[in-house]
Parts: sequence; C-alpha cells; structure tokens
Amino acid sequence: MRIDLHCHSTASDGTDTPAELVRNAAAAGLDVVALTDHDTTRGHAEAVAALPEGLTLVTGAELSCRVDGVSMHMLAYLFDPEEPALLAERELVRDDRVPRAQGMVARLNALGVPVTWEQVLRIAGDGSVGRPHVASALVELGVVPTVSDAFTDQWLADGGRAFVEKHETDPFEAVRLVKGAGGVCVFAHPGAAKRGRTVPESVIAELAAAGLDGIEVDHMDHDEDTRARLRGLAGELGLLVTGSSDYHGSRKTVTLGEYTTHPDVYGEITRRATGAFPVPGTGGA
Repeated sequence: MRIDLHCHSTASDGTDTPAELVRNAAAAGLDVVALTDHDTTRGHAEAVAALPEGLTLVTGAELSCRVDGVSMHMLAYLFDPEEPALLAERELVRDDRVPRAQGMVARLNALGVPVTWEQVLRIAGDGSVGRPHVASALVELGVVPTVSDAFTDQWLADGGRAFVEKHETDPFEAVRLVKGAGGVCVFAHPGAAKRGRTVPESVIAELAAAGLDGIEVDHMDHDEDTRARLRGLAGELGLLVTGSSDYHGSRKTVTLGEYTTHPDVYGEITRRATGAFPVPGTGGA
C-alpha cells in the first residue's frame, strides 16, 4: 500500500481542486490519500464525490498552532468536523487569516513591493487566504524565484520583515480538541528548521504525555539526520511515525506519494479514530 497523509487543495493553499487532488493521487499510484487543508474541511465533500475506485480518502485538517512563540502545525485526522468546540476554534483561526494577510500586504508595500490585496485574493481563489498566496504574489512580481524563497527573514518567515502574527491554537489545546472530536493528532514536519524556529524536543515529550499520537518524520523539509533523530525520539516517546508529501500542487516541487506512511501506522491511526472513518472510492464523479 502507498499512503500519503498530508495533502492540500484549493480549499486552502494548494493548486489542485479537491476533485483534481484525488484523481491525481490515484494516477500517482496511491492507495490512501489524506486531504489536510489548513484549518478547514471545506474540500472534503468535493473530494469524496470525485473519489476514484481503489483510492481511500482520509479526511483531516492541518491546524495552525503556536507554543512559546514558535509556530507549528498539527495534522488532525478522522475527527468529527461538526464537533462544536473544534469547529469554533477552526473558525476563529480562519477568520484571522484575512486581516493577517492584509497586514502582510501593507508591510510589503511599505518595503516598496507593489503587491496588491486584489492580487492575493485572485491567487487564493476560493481557498482560505494565507502566507503561500502572498508568497505566490511575490513570485508573480519577480521579487523571489519560488514560493519557498519568500519564506525567509527577508520576507515572510516568522519574524521576517513582512511577517504578521495571526491567532494560532495552543497545541495542547489542539490535542485536547481533536481528541474530543474523536480524531488523531500528528505533529507536522517538527524538524523543518528552514521554516524558522522549531519546537524543542522537551515540548514534543510534553505533547506526547498530553495525548499526541505521532510525528511526521519523512518529509521534504527534513534531511536524513533530522529524520533519524526524530525517528529515535518517536521510539522513546511511543509515538507513531508518519511520512507524507505535504503536496500543494504546482505551488511546491514535491510530488504526490514522494514520502509515504507505513501501512501498519495507517492501520493504527484508523483504529484510534472514532470521529470519522476513511472513505473508500467507488468511482467518483
């Protein structure tokens, strides 16, 4: 089985629609794909409707969190999307995305970059507006060559010249909320130092004690040494180890299924989840 548990669509900051994502996942030879858009489940229904036969969809979301001033992301799988407490928190995070992105545009303008809010909205389309859309605007203007190059101290990285904070969930609260909604929690790309400061291992240990299920180890932003260190840490803490592409369509160079999760780990995730169940494809629209 080939299992990719971290993918984005146009419901947040990917370039594939949810329907295109599942069709492309099947074409890439995947057996299981997770749709984990940022702080939203809005793409799930379209993905389910288009799900090809032979492909299973894991519903989820990537939750924006912050601890001790460090930004981090929590992958939440197979939770009840209508559970009131988690739904309210996701809406609070999403609602803060617009003023935050507008603030980044204003800071870029002050730095002499002629990005406009209309340009960012066009790029975002129907998705939840976020930093990658602002980064794409910088690429369009020729300020940086790639989206990744916009995530530096020079521009949009945490603490960068055009960075603006937004509401982000405390990760311990995120674990509690996801568990309360019957879901499973995996810390996304915990060693992605190129994105900025990373969460100390001591905090990961505390999160494990609070109910964190796993950490994403095999990821494009982790080098071999980082993967080995995180794999060892997961073993010490009794955490599941996942691997995922963090696919964003054409917005990133990584391909669907470039990194995958072992079937035994996937089985354990589905065993622990009570809020929702994986959806098997029956042919799609």
